[in-house]
Parts: sequence; structure tokens; C-alpha cells
Amino acid sequence: MRSAILGVGSYLPQRVLTNDELARRVDTSNDWIVERTGIRERHIAADDERTSDLACRAAVAALKAAGREAKDVDLIILATTTPDLTFPATAARVQAELGVIQGAAFDLQAVCSGFVFALATADNFLIRGQAKTALVIGAETFSRIMDWEDRGTCVLFGDGAGAVVLEAGAGERGVISTFLRTDGRMHDLLYVDGGVSATGTIGKVRMVGNAVFRQAVEHISGAMLEACARAGVAIDEVDWFVPHQANQRILDGVARRLNIDAGKVVSTVALHGNTSAASVPLALDVAVRDGRIKPGDLVLMEALGGGLTWGAALVRM
Repeated sequence: MRSAILGVGSYLPQRVLTNDELARRVDTSNDWIVERTGIRERHIAADDERTSDLACRAAVAALKAAGREAKDVDLIILATTTPDLTFPATAARVQAELGVIQGAAFDLQAVCSGFVFALATADNFLIRGQAKTALVIGAETFSRIMDWEDRGTCVLFGDGAGAVVLEAGAGERGVISTFLRTDGRMHDLLYVDGGVSATGTIGKVRMVGNAVFRQAVEHISGAMLEACARAGVAIDEVDWFVPHQANQRILDGVARRLNIDAGKVVSTVALHGNTSAASVPLALDVAVRDGRIKPGDLVLMEALGGGLTWGAALVRM
């Protein structure tokens, strides 16, 4: 038994925030941002758009692509760092909005690695027979926790959502292997300086950029190799690499480290920025819709986020 990806969907808010607009708010420029990150623009949720709204739109698109309906879904896992409320889980609101009246729904928090962690979690539910059809969603409104005066972080992040429909079944398609890792000793490299228990405030994103870059290249590369090793697959057998869209320099650094053809790396960071847990399914959806990723292709997804967390998932589409 494997859990196969039957459909992919995504959603981006209508508002686009360009580098030139940011340059009017903080000491930066389009050239500075592009040179250091590869990002040219990002999408920002409207004032009345919540994370659950973005998640629902992506989920509806994924269900349509999969040819499934709400009545088929018995598991929803929503990866997010920016929930609608402290509780209940944003996944519960998504479940209600979609009209799913069976199964379980819960949030998962692993920051930018969240979708990979959620995919691995759903895969375990499905292959153990505890669910049949799962919605795995990554959705974020990171703009709500940005310090818009900190040019080291505010230029990086955007809002969005992506989703996949997973279904258990026999055959070659599906999740082949996953690898997840957390090292809490590095939690101060990327964090939000607020929280219910610690401060009673929402807080803002704080990051030690150079240190995160070094850790990202090393640990993402290691996670990719480990996921391939667990599946008995050589890295050069992978058709497409769908990384977390954090920074183009990180994508390029990992590709150089593993000697990967840059043409096999799906990059959407220029137009979406870093959408945290949403970035991997967003990029996956782009590559599926434009025809690059086809049924039968071997796809390796990977990410690193605050915690630090990192992981990879090898999937036969």
C-alpha cells in the first residue's frame, strides 16, 4: 500500500507587493532584494482573508484536480504557523467550510518544513489503514507576523496556500520514503519573539540570516540524500526537485552541493517569495499545471524551517 497524490491545488491572494513598493517602506531596493534572494514580488492576504480562507481555496482546487468530493475525505492535516486563532485548530474550520463531516482534522506546526512533516504524517495514517483519503494543506498569512521595518525579513515572506489529495491504494504511484529531523538547539536562529505562554503577544519574525543559510544548504542536502537512500534511489534518478522556496541562493547552493541540474529544480520564489509551509505545495502545483511534472515522474520535495526542522519526501507522481 502507498498513499498516492491524486490532485494538487493552490491559492494566492490577489494583492501583489513588489520590491519597489517595499523600497518605499524600508532601506532596500529591487536590485538588492533580487541579488540576495531572487525574489521580485510576493502576495499579501487582504485584511479580511484568514489562513483558513486561503487553505479552503487551495483544498477545493486540489479536490477538483483529484476528482474527489468532501464526502470522500476522512483526514485533514493543515501545516501552518499562522493559525486563525490560538484554538481551535484552523483545520477544524477548514473541515467545516468544506463540508467534511467525517474523520479527523488537526494542525501541524513545523514552520517552513510543515508541509513535508504533514505529508509524512498523513502517509503514515493512510498506509496503516487509519484513513482512506487525506487533504494535506500548507497555508500561511505570514504578513501578519512580519516586522515591516526589518529589511532582513520583510522582503522574504509572502502569503499563500497549497494542498494535495492523498489516497491509499496499491501500485507504484505514491509516497516512497520520507525523512524528518528537528534540532531544537538551533531554535534561536529563526523564531517569532512572541507567544501565548512566553509573552502573551503575537510577536514578529526574527532571523539570523547567514546562519540559517548555512544550516539550510547542509541539512536540506542531507535530508534529500537520506530520503533517496531509504528508497534505494540515486539522486540522479530523480526527475524533479521541488524545494521549499526560501531563497534562490539556497536553492542554487543545494543544487551545486549535490551536482543537480538546475533545470530539474522547480523555482517559484521570484513570484511568491517564501510562503513558509505553503511553498512546497505551491511550487508543486505550478509545475504540475504547466506540464513539467507528469504522471510517473519521481519527485523529491524538501524543506528547512524554524526549530530548526528539516525533511524530505520522495514521491512517484
